[in-house]
Amino acid sequence: MRHKIRGRKLNRNPSHRKAMFRNMAASLIKSVRIDEDDPDRPKVPGRIVTTVPKAKELRPFVERLITIAKKAQHSEEAAAEHATNAERNSDAWRQWRQSDEWQKWSEAKAPSITARRRAYSLLRDHDAVDILFDELVKRFAERDGGYTRVVRLAERRLGDNGQQALIEFVGVKDRTRRAPSQAPLVTDDEEETTEDESAESTEQVDDSTDSPEATAASEAEADETESAAEDEDQKS
Repeated sequence: MRHKIRGRKLNRNPSHRKAMFRNMAASLIKSVRIDEDDPDRPKVPGRIVTTVPKAKELRPFVERLITIAKKAQHSEEAAAEHATNAERNSDAWRQWRQSDEWQKWSEAKAPSITARRRAYSLLRDHDAVDILFDELVKRFAERDGGYTRVVRLAERRLGDNGQQALIEFVGVKDRTRRAPSQAPLVTDDEEETTEDESAESTEQVDDSTDSPEATAASEAEADETESAAEDEDQKS
């Protein structure tokens, strides 16, 4: 009984909970960059499977990390205007370090460095921080929030029968709704073509069909032929 109580206290420890979600966030971010030669690589990048409560609690934590990285991107762009392409420790680089441009670059770069340190304090993983600032920021440059989603899975977890869910980054292989199919539009050219075809078919029908006068004349000619044949039979 004493062991069970200690176990419950251990699970409710805020430090252990914080470490658990930190590791889960790092795993989710690092799954974006996969090694094709790794046999244990995930089938879909940017996705992990966990329980529904953990996925719901992990989502705002990851969203906050992406927001921190996106705010730092503005300082990165401002610092790039005062940066130099000179090789480090070269004469040109030393002159740049002693100029006013370096002071402006340092002031513009400071928020980005602070943001990286803050992200590292939350993740404790250098690779995850690099992916966060180098790849995910570019991926969500045109998106204001809603960087992840939680999808419930029908299959439950073995052992405790817990409801499973996957949490993934949006923007890749998203489901898009198909536009409703519309009736084809008939243009003026198609209407004129249809009218011409119908007129031609009508003319063909008129040519093939005999008029009543022509029919009467043909019947009269047939009667005269029959009567002439009967007169020749009587004479013979």
